[in-house]
Parts: sequence; structure tokens; C-alpha cells
Amino acid sequence: MSRRFLVVMVLLVMGAGLLAGTDAQARQPRHRAPAGPYRVSAKAALVMEIDTERKLYAKDITRKILPASTTKLLTAILVLEKLRLDDYVTISPRAAAALPSKIYAEVGDKFRVRDLLYAALLNSANDAAVALAEATAGSVEQFVAMMNARAVQIGAHSTLFANPHGLPEDDDPQYSTAYDMALIFREALKNSFFREVIQQRYKKIVSQNGKSILLRSHNKCLFKSWRKDVYGKTGYTRAAQSCFVGYFEQKGKVFIVAVFGCQRRWDDIKYLVEHYGGVRL
Repeated sequence: MSRRFLVVMVLLVMGAGLLAGTDAQARQPRHRAPAGPYRVSAKAALVMEIDTERKLYAKDITRKILPASTTKLLTAILVLEKLRLDDYVTISPRAAAALPSKIYAEVGDKFRVRDLLYAALLNSANDAAVALAEATAGSVEQFVAMMNARAVQIGAHSTLFANPHGLPEDDDPQYSTAYDMALIFREALKNSFFREVIQQRYKKIVSQNGKSILLRSHNKCLFKSWRKDVYGKTGYTRAAQSCFVGYFEQKGKVFIVAVFGCQRRWDDIKYLVEHYGGVRL
């Protein structure tokens, strides 16, 4: 063999080895380089200690936002203040006609107040919210007037509600702020039944005539196997995007986390709870 032939063979073998190595590396899991510090996607967000109102994180907390189904927090407050949990509520045509999310209750169905609260807070059922509003005030319109008066009493001065469920209204404005919704959520937490409801992952409710409905919480924080649970109320419409108001505990203290107008709701919550709440999830 000539010397030139040997050199060519060695180069070919080395090249094959390099190609093989490259192919082997291509089969390894690819880890994307970090894209930099996490950026909260929410348009407005807040982490606040519940007793002192000390703000650990605040992003545009006085900016007007659409509350979507977090509106049902104030609905629950009024219902719990005015109605007895074991009273029955009859589903009206207006309640049955509510748009989803709903439990598809039929006109004439009767549910206990407690079960409709489970439906409104876990499944975000709009038909349940309307039925509860009518039972509390006699009409949705009267109930909305009560909602806005109660919001002012709580200190939510930059809030206006148009209905008991949070769906957009064509004619009436509806808005709040992350700070106001945190105050409303804090007020709701004073009620032990409310706290019990939002801690449930599943709940079966039964109408007076035996119709059974299995509810599943819309709060995905409860299904993520995090080290600690974050309890709260979700909201979503196309205009509002994803929303959430909830609480977590750390070292004997309770903190509220509120996010509105999110593109990455659950990631935002996890980041805020870990980096500003000091909780490893």
C-alpha cells in the first residue's frame, strides 16, 4: 500500500468516528438553554400577606381588569351572609338558560344552597350563580346592586359588577383590580364553609329529586402534586384571559396570590408562590 492510501484510510476512519459521535449525541435528550429570568405573563398580579396587607409582589395591582368567574367570590360572600346552607333553591328559566360553564340544571330542579355553592365555586357553574342570586335578592338585578354595595364595604372601591357570574355583558361594564379582588377573597376566607369548599378536588351534589352531579374543581393547582396546595377560585373568558385568586400558607402565615389576564396561569402562580412566598412547590 502506498503511504498516500494509508493516510486517506486513516482520515476516512476518523471521519466516520466523528460522524458516529455526532449521531450519538443527537440521540441524547436536548435541553434548551434557559431563556432568561421568568417573566410573569399576568397583566396584573399580587402576592400579599393576609393580615398586614404587606405586598411581597405587585404588578399593576390597581389596573382595571376583567374578573371573569372570580366574580363568584362576592356572590358566595352574599349568599353565605343571607341564606341558610340547607335551604332549597329552585332553578328558574333564567338560571337554566345561563351560558356554560354550568351544571345543566333544569327548570324546576331544586338544590340545597350548599350544593349550589359547591357548583359555583368548584365547577364555576353560571346557572348555579344565577339561581343563588335570585334566591338571595329576588332578582339578578337586585343582587348586582347588593354586590356593588358590599364591594364598597369591603374596600374594593375600583370594582363594578354587572352580574353574579362574571360573563361579559353587552351593555353593562364590569371590572375590578387585582388588589380589590384580593380584598374580596380575604373577606370570603372569613367563612369556614367557603374555606371548606375551595379545598375540595371533587364533590358530588344531589338535587331534591335525586339527580346526582359529580363536580371537579377547575383549580389545577390541586392536581399538580405540588408539595403544598394553593386553594382558590379560577376565572376565564376570552376577553379576561385566565385568572385566579387563592391562598397558601407558609410558616404559620397566610398569603393571597392573585393573577389576572394570564397566558401561563399555573406557571405564574408557581413562580410567585415559590419566589415571593418562599414555598418550594
